[in-house]
Amino acid sequence: MTQSNQEKLSDPARFITRIYVEQDAADHPVTKEILARAPGIPVELLADGKAAMPDLGFYPKSLSEGKRHLLLARNHGRFFKPCPGTREYICCDYQVLNIGMNCPMDCVYCILQAYLNNPYLSFFVNTEDLLAELSAAFAREPERFWRIGTGEFTDSLALDRLTGLSRLLVEFMRDKGAAVLELKTKSAVIENLRGLDHGNRTIVAWSLNSPAVMAREEIRTASLEQRLEAAARCASWGYRLAFHFDPVIYHEGWEQGYSETIARLFATVPRESIAWISMGCLRYLPPLKNIALQRFPGSRFFHEEFIEGFDGKARYFRTLRVEMYRHLFLQLQRYAAPQTCIYLCMENNDIWRDVFGFTPDERGGLAAMLDRAVGRAA
Repeated sequence: MTQSNQEKLSDPARFITRIYVEQDAADHPVTKEILARAPGIPVELLADGKAAMPDLGFYPKSLSEGKRHLLLARNHGRFFKPCPGTREYICCDYQVLNIGMNCPMDCVYCILQAYLNNPYLSFFVNTEDLLAELSAAFAREPERFWRIGTGEFTDSLALDRLTGLSRLLVEFMRDKGAAVLELKTKSAVIENLRGLDHGNRTIVAWSLNSPAVMAREEIRTASLEQRLEAAARCASWGYRLAFHFDPVIYHEGWEQGYSETIARLFATVPRESIAWISMGCLRYLPPLKNIALQRFPGSRFFHEEFIEGFDGKARYFRTLRVEMYRHLFLQLQRYAAPQTCIYLCMENNDIWRDVFGFTPDERGGLAAMLDRAVGRAA
């Protein structure tokens, strides 16, 4: 791989070929800052709003080209909402901060392919409204402990070289003793985090997978080495870390692959810096399969056996999920610090008991387990 391609993979914003600006966002200071950081990218002002965006052709193939087009707009709705979990599976009570939509990287399994109604990247420039909404929520419930993430509808850091949003959020959160912010990414875009007074209120997180899945199914993402090196640097700057093995995907050699990733993780990153590690087997809305296979016909993992879960999503059979979780948990236990919270994402009590020997309720609930892993500021 050439040096240029390595730089692009570590910084997905380099793949953007055009920027569009809605009329009511044109004079916003954040818009001007982003355009100043992108001097070589053509810019088009949209006098008629999103209706003036170019037609990128047949959906879902338009998704590929859409990931190279960035729309700068104002968010006229809510920024801050609970994670859209389901009652049938155990949710961690995560709170989602919506900073934009879509992602310049292109994972075959990405649920956004079946969720979004347009193919473009978007970023919301009215960050003053975002911070005001956060402040109002904290003031309404001053006794609550908040775990907040920006990685639900986009990658937290993939566009950060252009947006600079991480610095704003980290500095805002540094004195919020009853909250913690998680920035989750598959990139290695961390330079804006250097030198910040983060007050131990920001966790930098990476999604990880087996080497085979990362190579074949996670397109335009940073390599395992780049992600782990970035994590080690963040740890050296005093940040706490998190890692997410989600989705865990069944494939030939999966045991060895996930064992290798876990061993390399703990060989690179100090275990004391890790707040939590999640595991979640592949699950997807039924329409995703056809969309993904049209875009990535060579991908094979959708052809395994699945059943319909209680939430309507396709899932592996219970026996396979338990087998995979147990294998990963055994490997993680070999290395992880005692205070690191290892947990399952969107599984039920039966699976928890089969894997860990207990249910979250026996430990005060999953939300409480995660809260204890980070705690309030001293």
